[in-house]
Amino acid sequence: MRILILGAGFSGVATARELERRLRPDEADITIVGRDNFELFTPMLPEVSSGSLETRHIVTPVRAQLRRARSVLGEVTAIDLDAHHVEVQHSINGAKHTLAYDHLVFALGSVTSTFGIPGVAEHALPLKTIEDAERLRNRVIASLELADVANDPAERSRLLTYVIVGGGYTGAEGAGELIDLFRSITPYYRAISPSRDMRIVLIEAGTMLLAGLPAEMGRYTAKNLAARGIDVRLGDAVSSLDDRAITLASGTVIPTATVLWSAGVRPTPVVRDLPLEHARNGGIVVGRDFAVPQRPGVWALGDCAWIPTKAAGEWYPMTAQHAIREGPALARNIVATLRGRPTSPFNYTALGTMASLGARRGVASIANGFVITGFPAWFLWRLYYLSRLPGFDRQVRVAFDWGLGLIFRRDIAELRIHTQRARERAASDAGLDPDRGPAFAP
Repeated sequence: MRILILGAGFSGVATARELERRLRPDEADITIVGRDNFELFTPMLPEVSSGSLETRHIVTPVRAQLRRARSVLGEVTAIDLDAHHVEVQHSINGAKHTLAYDHLVFALGSVTSTFGIPGVAEHALPLKTIEDAERLRNRVIASLELADVANDPAERSRLLTYVIVGGGYTGAEGAGELIDLFRSITPYYRAISPSRDMRIVLIEAGTMLLAGLPAEMGRYTAKNLAARGIDVRLGDAVSSLDDRAITLASGTVIPTATVLWSAGVRPTPVVRDLPLEHARNGGIVVGRDFAVPQRPGVWALGDCAWIPTKAAGEWYPMTAQHAIREGPALARNIVATLRGRPTSPFNYTALGTMASLGARRGVASIANGFVITGFPAWFLWRLYYLSRLPGFDRQVRVAFDWGLGLIFRRDIAELRIHTQRARERAASDAGLDPDRGPAFAP
């Protein structure tokens, strides 16, 4: 029996590990396909973008987490549900491979949604991957370097204005981490004053931050961020964006060189055109046991799936907390199917919700909707997510990073690794005449 798992994120790896634990080696061959050879711990991604954590410390190699499952590094390019095979293009050399299956698991996650707003895809920076975090940090450092020598006051102001769109987890946590980064490193830029020159604007189209969570969490988050100098704007949406400014639905134009886009996500495009039932967000509609209707042996979970709860008309949210639990539950249902037993519906009640706002402050909602704010919530956030980080070695490294952050300022090295500028510089150093791109494109 061949089990093929598409996606090496939280839900995909959790599924593979549980299958390894419950199936004998002679019962099934397990293959997992991921576009990267590591699992990214996304809850800590904002801290990487601000330089609080080292990049490699929040990624865990997929092969290190599996005992016998085959790991394939590649991008899914085609899926034939009738022929039961998937085409994968290797991430390194581009070679194409065809993988056959008897059971197929969609765990492909999500991508940033731009909602078709003009200029967002071209000019905004998302925060979904390690590359996104590095690009954002490089952009921030580059803007400080340029502003430090800018003679035009208007251009200097534009360079030092940072706009964050979306008031969910990523937006709120990203704003808090950004202000912490500035206060740590601006002493290196003596011509720049954080309170006088720098401006962070957080834009949320809804009426409150952290929508869908207890209202007290949103109110505290807005109050805390505003008290730290962040311009929180509620009830205003983005109408367009270019390389010089962002324009809001209200008509307000904010000149800026850096826009962090965290306004929403959508399932990965590879599932969009499959002949399956899709939800309004594009996710694959499944039953409570993760099975895809009318497609025996096809399953879906995580961000790319639309999973109903036991309450009619309600669905499980697209969060890491749920994805980690969905994986083992799906694996148990695959095992039950292989052994001729009935599957079980997924039932999970969230332990709570948490957000870290930087400056040793946070918000958390635990059992029965009880809300904790301030330092206790921040400490609880760190304690919980540190315990969920895969690999004891990664837990030690992250804890060490946090300890160093109490002693030293954050690094301001702008690492141009694998960027267009890095390639252009290498060509120039080699005596070639590269076609130079824009001066400000970190």
